[in-house]
Amino acid sequence: MIVGVIKETKEFEKRVALSPDVVKLLIKKGFEVVIESGAGSGSYFSDQDYVDAGAKVPGTAEVFAADILLKVNLFTLEEVAQMKSGGACISYMYAYQHPEVLEAMNAKSISSFSMDAVPRISRAQKMDALSSQANLAGYKSVILGANHLGKIFPLMMTASGTITPAKVLIFGAGVAGLQAIATAKRLGAIVECTDVRPETKEQVESLGGRFLTVEGAEGVKIEGGYAKEVSAEFLEKQQQLIRDKIKDADLVITTALVMGKKSPILVTEEMVKSMKNGSVIVDMAVESGGNCAISEKNKTVVKHGVTLIGESNLPSLLPVNASQLYATNISTLLLHLASKDGFALDLEEEITKGVLITHQGQTVHEFTKSILNK
Repeated sequence: MIVGVIKETKEFEKRVALSPDVVKLLIKKGFEVVIESGAGSGSYFSDQDYVDAGAKVPGTAEVFAADILLKVNLFTLEEVAQMKSGGACISYMYAYQHPEVLEAMNAKSISSFSMDAVPRISRAQKMDALSSQANLAGYKSVILGANHLGKIFPLMMTASGTITPAKVLIFGAGVAGLQAIATAKRLGAIVECTDVRPETKEQVESLGGRFLTVEGAEGVKIEGGYAKEVSAEFLEKQQQLIRDKIKDADLVITTALVMGKKSPILVTEEMVKSMKNGSVIVDMAVESGGNCAISEKNKTVVKHGVTLIGESNLPSLLPVNASQLYATNISTLLLHLASKDGFALDLEEEITKGVLITHQGQTVHEFTKSILNK
């Protein structure tokens, strides 16, 4: 079975689907691997690194002729047009947002598997790219925030006086939020965190953060680790808490996502106006609409004396580690789905059923179909 990796074309993307070390692993398992020239350059992996690992670096057309293509981001319509009929691919898809790509894949009977649809179950942890990348993003959000903040994080007692620690406020105690808490605490900040899921309180406190409780959180519906439904009444209570706390924060990091929907606005322009001059907001949800009403995608701007960081692809700012982890995730899924002799799909098996989006000319993923048919 031939595995192909093509160059990422999305703006600001530096990651690659396979690292040379993982290429070696797949070749030991009996796969052939072909890499488009320059695919790893953004992650500091040269074509020669892949050749040394046992891969071939042929022309682009030969890569697209592989039995299965691997990528980080969604395949474009132009890329689907170059794929062979009856082939297969794995990448992040967020398929419910891209019906035109699904239609193109179905027209060519391409079996597509989505990395963002990996079930959150124990035996799929090594395939969970959302978590591996969010972990890095949480770390980088704090480093970016610290870099733009005009003060240090830790308490410092000097002959010239005492510097009080910075105050960091984090929205969301998922993988990214928890890593942000851990990183900010290691740098010496005072950290507070709020989340719609009351069960995250223990995790926040275990990392040294203070959990901010919102009355009524017990009624929030959770699905796949994300908030599925949040009432207007709860959002108002949460915003009142935010209004009270955000005034004192030096750095605010927002991570709140709602599965299949635009991210909720947690920080209004009025709240930004209430913040201290020189404070910083890192809006980690900017790719899906943003948690701050006035943050701007892929821009760092200053509004009302507050620096707003809207970096939409934080893992790509750490491309070496991000590619290494993603390569492990995607290769583990590939080895679950196929052997060197080809695919052996059990369409009722939980992981396979969870990640398979299109197959034999049809969109088969239930969640995707439920969104598209609304």
